[in-house]
Amino acid sequence: MQASEVPHAVAAALSTASSLGLTADDAIVLHDSNKLTLRLLPCDVLARVAPAAHQVAQFEVDLAQRLADSGCPVAALEPRVEPRVHERGGFVVTLWTYYEPVTPRELSPADYAGALERLHAGMPEIDVPTPRFTDRVEQARQLVANRDHTPALADADRRLLGDTLRNLGRVVDEQGGAEQLLHGEPHPGNVLTTSNGLLFIDLETCCRGPVEFDLAHAPEEVGGHYPGVDRDLLRVCRTLVLAMVTTWRWDRRDRLPDGRRLGTEWLGRIREELDRNGLTGR
Repeated sequence: MQASEVPHAVAAALSTASSLGLTADDAIVLHDSNKLTLRLLPCDVLARVAPAAHQVAQFEVDLAQRLADSGCPVAALEPRVEPRVHERGGFVVTLWTYYEPVTPRELSPADYAGALERLHAGMPEIDVPTPRFTDRVEQARQLVANRDHTPALADADRRLLGDTLRNLGRVVDEQGGAEQLLHGEPHPGNVLTTSNGLLFIDLETCCRGPVEFDLAHAPEEVGGHYPGVDRDLLRVCRTLVLAMVTTWRWDRRDRLPDGRRLGTEWLGRIREELDRNGLTGR
């Protein structure tokens, strides 16, 4: 979110919570990306705020409620107010349960895999229209092809990313087998370690595809604890996902701290993975 928008987004969250009978006098910024994530105090509510054009908010609210009702390990909406999207001051605001982090510790790969398996087990019961993973791959490919949005990307690196996204996306599409509803980006940044166990957040990236596409976002050790995984497909998915997240780092609108350095580092890793595994990305 643009720095100039942040004070207005905070005001929209505080005003929304207050209008719903929650005592909200202060806000702590927890995360700032395409959405602003706030801890509202003293009511202790998590607010997620995005520009009004961010229309996936309603999808995320509906899906989170249905997954929670099915017993899936996802963060819950704030129970003291109606579970819906609130529009105020040009922003959409959603209110969620705030989970106090437990004592920091290394995230167990077995626990991670178990939580993701339980999420996947409950997802097929949810019938919602979602894109396929190929749509997300295509979004990355179009970004690579758009020099205005990725002006700092060298020609050789642009070809590498474009070819990798196209070729490996096709491999996964043809060899992926059974598909189901997925989280879409279950990386460690979207996993909360709470007293209620591991909980997944940020469901707006949900898509359909093989479970290996989701596992490719998790640390490599997690895949070894997830039953029934196609190891060859997972290896391809890992390189494909790496190409996708590398692409986001070269977007001129990307605000991830140190993102350009990571983008350069990951280009090298993609080349190494392609050579090591005999994959065709260029």
